Amino acid sequence: MVLPQQGARLGRKDHTPKPTQGFQSWLLRLLVHGAALFTFSILLFLIGYILVRGIPYLTPDLFSLEYTSENCSMLPSIITTVEMTLISLLIAIPISVFTAIYLVEYAKKGNKLVDLMRLTTETLSGIPSIVYGLFGMLFFVTQLGWKLSLLSGSLTLAIMILPLIMRSTEEALLAVPDMYREASFGLGAGKLRTVFRIVLPSAMPGILAGIILAVGRIVGETAALIYTAGTATEIPNGLLSSGRTLAVHMYCLSSEGLHTDQAYATAVVLLLIVLVMNTASALIARKLTKN
Repeated sequence: MVLPQQGARLGRKDHTPKPTQGFQSWLLRLLVHGAALFTFSILLFLIGYILVRGIPYLTPDLFSLEYTSENCSMLPSIITTVEMTLISLLIAIPISVFTAIYLVEYAKKGNKLVDLMRLTTETLSGIPSIVYGLFGMLFFVTQLGWKLSLLSGSLTLAIMILPLIMRSTEEALLAVPDMYREASFGLGAGKLRTVFRIVLPSAMPGILAGIILAVGRIVGETAALIYTAGTATEIPNGLLSSGRTLAVHMYCLSSEGLHTDQAYATAVVLLLIVLVMNTASALIARKLTKN
């Protein structure tokens, strides 16, 4: 005969962790922390190596208004980098954002055109940058007759970053809860007002994250710009003038083999510019989110 207390003890499950489960949890935690520490260590090593090699060669001559073979000034390249980044973003952001809005908010589910656009976007994101450079050279430089210019390079970069911004915007819009849209419709707002006053502000952090990645690709691009924007050392005096960005400037200095130290100094400035751009974008995203 089984007593009630004995039956309760027999029916009660034992939640005591087994030694194997505790070891697996400890091992998984160790692997996760080890991977994070390894990644952070690589980042610190790269940044530290660039700073140690480049900071001693940051001289006032590197920031002269005109480039010569003696000073290897990077100031024209800095100005060219900022101009090309702004032009590329001004072209790519409206097209990417409006396309993502159409795919998420207006296109019907199961539309073959939507599937084709998504397939095209994924294909464009996987094309090597040298292929974009060859396309820009054949179409913008040769066919349209714009030659090696700021406009040719900016349009080529705009095509390169279109899939990146578009996909990040689409994912950010899909992450907005449907209850936001339903609440807006329930208050009498139309589709357009709901999209631009409710959905887009909620998705702004994700959109800016894609823009930050796009800025990083623009600033660090070399192969496509050599064939489209050229390697001229002076400041472009117009959209049809040639110029070199900081990444191209650093590549040219290192490939020549005569100004390797100045190339490391250029890498330090390039690293600081990317850091400033990312910080500014993060602050803008935080401010827009609060509003």
